[in-house]
This record gives sequence, structure tokens and C-alpha cells, in this order.
Amino acid sequence: MAGWILCGDRPHERRVELPRDFFTLIASMKSAFLTLWLFSVFGLLTAAFGADPRPNILLIMADDMGFSDIGCYGSEIKTPNLDRLAAEGVRFTQFYNNAKCTTTRASLLSGMYPRHSGNAIPLEIPTVGEVMRGLGYQTGMSGKWHLGPKAPQRPIDRGFDEYYGLMDGACNYFNPAQPDPEAKNSKVRTFGHNDTLITEFPKDYYTTDAFATHASDTMRRFHAAGKPFFIHLAFNAPHYPLHAFPADIAKYRGKYRAGWEELRRQRHARQIAMGLLDPQWALSGTDEHAYEWSTAHQDWEDLRMATYAAMVDRMDQNIGRLLATLKELGIENDTVVMFLSDNGGCSEEPGGRNASEQPGLGSSYTAVGPAWGWAQNTPFRHYKSFANEGGISTPFIVRWPGRVKAGTMTGEVGHIIDVLPTCLAIAGAKYPAEWKTQATAPVEGRSLLPVLQGGTRAAHDAIFWEWAGNGAMRQGPWKLVWDTLNQARQWQLYDVAKDRTELHDLATQQPARVAAMRSAYEAWAQATDRAMPGQEKRKKSKRAE
Repeated sequence: MAGWILCGDRPHERRVELPRDFFTLIASMKSAFLTLWLFSVFGLLTAAFGADPRPNILLIMADDMGFSDIGCYGSEIKTPNLDRLAAEGVRFTQFYNNAKCTTTRASLLSGMYPRHSGNAIPLEIPTVGEVMRGLGYQTGMSGKWHLGPKAPQRPIDRGFDEYYGLMDGACNYFNPAQPDPEAKNSKVRTFGHNDTLITEFPKDYYTTDAFATHASDTMRRFHAAGKPFFIHLAFNAPHYPLHAFPADIAKYRGKYRAGWEELRRQRHARQIAMGLLDPQWALSGTDEHAYEWSTAHQDWEDLRMATYAAMVDRMDQNIGRLLATLKELGIENDTVVMFLSDNGGCSEEPGGRNASEQPGLGSSYTAVGPAWGWAQNTPFRHYKSFANEGGISTPFIVRWPGRVKAGTMTGEVGHIIDVLPTCLAIAGAKYPAEWKTQATAPVEGRSLLPVLQGGTRAAHDAIFWEWAGNGAMRQGPWKLVWDTLNQARQWQLYDVAKDRTELHDLATQQPARVAAMRSAYEAWAQATDRAMPGQEKRKKSKRAE
């Protein structure tokens, strides 16, 4: 009877049939000679069947970019490269993040809900870099990390062979060495290459360009090595401060003079025409924190939204550079490209609303504020930090030529915890049963590979969110939400199949459902050491070292 060596796993497995005596031979060999012999056998197999057949993975993430901020999700912003990915792949209409930079990154890289404060990944939980490297992948990361700037929580400590970028939350785009006025004591943000800090930057520097250049260079080097790669490119764009090149800003100057309400109406109409939204979902109401457009500094408001659009545009330009690199290397069809955002558009205004400060300049520190932030998440309510759809629902695009049907759209529900299991499934592997000699907890995410291949998958029984006193739970079409802006200070219940924009609270009509879902939420919060919504202060807990 023959034995099998399985090289990879579905959907690209290769089986090599070996004689029965092969296994008897293995049992009789000494350990040192066995190791040498096995390396020789696998070398011959690689020579016989060519390079490792497993696909490369390029995972791209934007920072603080809303649901409607790119062309293929209804935006007026020119994003031809992201639109191309959507035209050649699949768009998700119900993909969820964790509402905040750190918590989303913790889940994206671990396949688990955030633990404790959510600002780091506990060392006993392997990252996607660690798991993929264990599978023989080359691993690289470019851009924003935001999960700890010191050992043992740096990217190079957590599974990435190569890293370049920002390890903190935000920085000056033109000169990251410039002190950040938002940071405590206006500190300089931590920026580095592998284990070396970088404190000086050239005059023509811009983070979006630099991160894409590093990712492209890493891709070339990894491809030359002949092994598959996993590269995570985490842009800091379009997170504030609003810094962009004049030529990019000029493309959008004057496009926002009609104001944020008109922008929402236009985007909403395009989304319905695209089939992204059910027409029965009415556009959410006006943000209670929005300014009156009639009394706004309209030219300045147009400028700051035009600057934001320029930042998204520049990010798309750089994504185009990466796609060109894949094509140049001849690996376009062998690489899975994913794109997503870490949370919805942001309402924060560090330093307040100051119309005397000019957006775009490296010497300024401005943001879009709540009115534009709400519009960026059209048609949904609220923004970053909130568990309403505007804070947690953002684009997710996947292109895999020959595997993912081009130009498709899915309403299957996905969550940020699903990305790591999906990457493992693409690589033909399963989550490790052990990590650092200890048994691992079951991964909480579920692979989206069946969805990418045009099918369905077993949905999560429930999915959860918590950040800064806001929280939510979704179970089928039912969503329980705690919103800190709600003056009633009570749970709200929505049927998001019929009311995705969360306009009709059904909590008083279904108290039994609210009680059952709240109980399930409490159990989840206890298991993950997360705070219950509405608590003024998070309970103290042991942080990941």
C-alpha cells in the first residue's frame, strides 16, 4: 500500500505517491541522517514540481476610512485601482471591524476578539505573522502597527521577518520625527525599521508613498527567494492629521461646497444604484454634533474634505503601484489581494475646529470633524469608536484571479476575526493546536474561503463589539447596541435585515430578546475581560506584557 506526502492543501494540493518501504526506511534511520535525508527528498520534490504552489497574500488596510469613501462603495473620490480590485474580485456589503485602531489590529492579526484593553495581543496567542511563518511563508509588514512599540510586542517579535513603519497611532505624514501635538507631552512617535529606530526623514518624504515602496521592495525580495509570502501593508491614511500634496488636493477643491448633507445624499443614491444597499434602508438622520452648513466656514470646510479625499486618492495611487509590481513579477494570478479599513470615518477634532489653520500643510494639524466623519460612513449612523454601523462596517474587497469570481458582491456577514482563519485556509493549513509548547485556545474567527469561492459558510452564532463604553452584539439579523450618545442610557435593538441604518429601536417591543442577548453579551465580556458598555471606567486587568 502506498503512502502520501501532501504538499499544501485544497484548493491547490499536490499528492506524491510513495512506496510502503519508504516508511520502514524512515523508522530505521538515525535522527541526524533522517533530517538531512528529508531535506534532500523535499528538495527533489520541489525541483520536480516547481516552486511552492501556495499563493502569496497581500493584506492592505486603510486607517479611519469610512464605508462610502472609495468609488466602488459609492464615493466621488477617484479610486481606480481599488475599483479595479472590486471589478476583478468580490465586495462584501456586511463586513465588520472593531470600531477602533488597536482593537481591530489585535483581531486582524490574531483571529481572536481583543483581550483586556485591546491594545496588544497576549503572547500566548499567535499572530498571523507567527502562524504564516511557521508554515514556511516569508512574512513582511509595512506601515502602522499600533500594538506596542517595545519588545516583545514589536512586529519583528511577533512573526514578521521584515518591518518598516509607524509603531504608534498617528504621525506627521511629511516628517514623522516632528512631535505630535495630540500625544502626551507632544512626544515624537515611534518609527522604525526592524529593530532600528528611525529619527530622520528626507525632505520629499510622505508616509503613504514610503510604506508602499517598502512593501513593493519586500515583495520583490521575497519573490526572488522562491517561497510564498504574506505581506501586510497598513497605511496610516487617511487618519488625521490632514496632510496631502497640493496637486492631489487640487483634484477635489470645490467638490464639497454643497456640504456634508448633500454629499451623503449623493453617495447614498450611488450606493443604491450599485446594489450595495437595500433601498428600504433609509439614509440615517443628521448627526447631532454636525455644524450648520449655512453658518460654516464653507471654503475652509471644502478644503479640509478635499484634503481628506486627496489622502484616499494618494493611497489608491500607491495600491496601483503594488498591483503593477505583482504584474511585473508575473505573480498577479498567484497572489490574493485583500483590502479593508480598521474602522469607520472619524469625528475627532484634536485641538478643536480652527478655520485659521490650513489643512494639507505639514505644519498644520487638522481633522475632518464630526459632520464630514458622519458623511464618510454613508448611509450609517455614527463613526469611529461607536458600535453603530457607521463605526464598525467598512469595505472588504478580495481579488484572487481564477479562484474568486470577478465582479461579484456578497451579503455574507464577515468579521475582522475571520481574516486570519481565511489566510490559513488559503494557505491550505489549520490553526495550530499548540503554540510555544502550550495548547492554544480555539481560534474565534471562521474562514471566509467558502464565500470567496462563491458559496456560503456556517455563520457565527453571534459577533460582539466593545470600545470606550460603546458595545454591540449581532445574532442573525438582530443587533443589540449600547450607544454612549443615547441620552436614555439603555440597550437598543434593531432588525438590521430590515433596518441596517438603525432608525427603529425595537427594544421596548421585545424585552425578552434584549434580556437574552444582554446575558450572552455579559458572558462574552467576562470571557474576554472586556468592559460592559456604560461603565465609566474599565476594570483593571492584567495587560499583555
